[in-house]
This record gives sequence, structure tokens and C-alpha cells, in this order.
Amino acid sequence: MKIDLNTHQINVIDEGPRNGAPLVMLHALGTGAHLWDEVVTHMPPGLRIIRPDLRGHRDSTAPAPPFKMGSLVRDVERVLDHLEIKDAVVVGLSIGGMIAQGLAVKRLDLVRGLVLANSAARVGIASRWEKQIEEIRAKGASAYQGRVFEEWFTPQMRETAEAKVWRTELMDLSDEVLIGYLEALKTTDFYTPTSGLRLPTLGLASFQDHIIPPDMTRETVALIPGSETVILRKSAHLCAIDQAETVATHICNFLNKIGHI
Repeated sequence: MKIDLNTHQINVIDEGPRNGAPLVMLHALGTGAHLWDEVVTHMPPGLRIIRPDLRGHRDSTAPAPPFKMGSLVRDVERVLDHLEIKDAVVVGLSIGGMIAQGLAVKRLDLVRGLVLANSAARVGIASRWEKQIEEIRAKGASAYQGRVFEEWFTPQMRETAEAKVWRTELMDLSDEVLIGYLEALKTTDFYTPTSGLRLPTLGLASFQDHIIPPDMTRETVALIPGSETVILRKSAHLCAIDQAETVATHICNFLNKIGHI
């Protein structure tokens, strides 16, 4: 399904009964809604699972960059309003988790719980992102994308055929869209807004994640009173790929705990 947002279209996978408890799953930069495919296979029946391709990914188009984090949040907000979704649990990995935080801060009527996987309230500093943006403009994105791929998976997983498919996916992201997202990351700091949230929250942090190390995720999740963080062993940044069943188990336990299923 494609949802027209006037300046661009967002492709959405919307599965499960229309009256099912809504679960929204937001992917990492350079992937797509299918990042969650294996996790979804381990979820119980009865949920309505909504997975958008973020702007510029897979079957979603994008307006001209640069992007702002507020615009990325607005995309998801408009998708959920279009689908008449309220009180969803929102799961976000990496930048998807940042968008989830922004959505909860802006529209608490849409969000009743959060799962933040390998994500943080702020990632890096503006000068670091500006340096990456300058490199991409001067030389193209391939070197940057290659470094990101090296950090996505554990060394063992990196050599698999599945990981190589994801490398191709990352390389397919256009330089312009990638720069747009780095511009959004450059200016995003959710520490203060996230610390004001009061809703059930689970953190998932991967022990071998060198993009957003476990302490960063744990620090962000701890901003929300009553939250907890689980550390995933033998997992790197894309835990939805290398630990799909474990991730699904933790999400299901969380949904049961808060009465969402």
C-alpha cells in the first residue's frame, strides 16, 4: 500500500486484523520495512503490524533533501493518522528508534509503548556528521556505506549470503537521500524531550554494536522512568536480522507485560 503525502509517497506493509492491537515497526537507515520480516514470523496472531518504508527507502519516494528529524516523525504520524491508528506500541531500530521517540513526544495519543532497539536520544556530534556529508559530496557514498556495513553485523554474520543482500540494499540508497538523513541526525538531540516521557519502554541493546554501543541505548532508555534494557549477546547493530527470534521473544514479553496482547 502506498500513502500519498503530497510531496512524496510512503510504502506501508499493513498486516493482521484491522481491529488487532497495533504494532508499528520502524527500520534502520539503509534497510527497509522487510528488516523485520523474520521477527514478524515469530509474533503471535491477532496483532495489526504496520511497517512503513521510510522516505527514500525501497518503495517509498522522498522529497528533496536535506531532511529534518521532525519531517521524518511527521511522515510516520501522517501514515498512522491515515490508517486511523491510536495507542500503538512503536518499535524502532537505530534511526527508527529516534523517530519513535519523536513521535511519542509529539503525539502521545498514537503511542502507548516503545521498544527502542540499538537506538539513542542523540548519536554523534554535528561536526562528525558534517565531515561524513562532505566526504559523500566529494567522493560518493560507497566508502561511507562500506564502513557502515562492517558495523552492521558480527564478523561471522558478515560473511553470509544474507548479509551480502543487505549490503546491496545499503548501496542502493542514493547519495542524496543518505545525505538527507545525515543532516537530520546532525541536528537531533532528544535527551530533554525523551526524559519527559512517561510510558512503558523496553530497550534492546546489542553487545557487539559499535554504531550505537549498549551504554548509549541503556542511557537513553533510562531517561524514561520504569523502563528496562535487555542486552543481546552475539548481536551487532541489526539485531532484527542476527537475533530475530530473540528480539521477537523480548517484544512479545513486553507486549504481554503491558497488556497489549
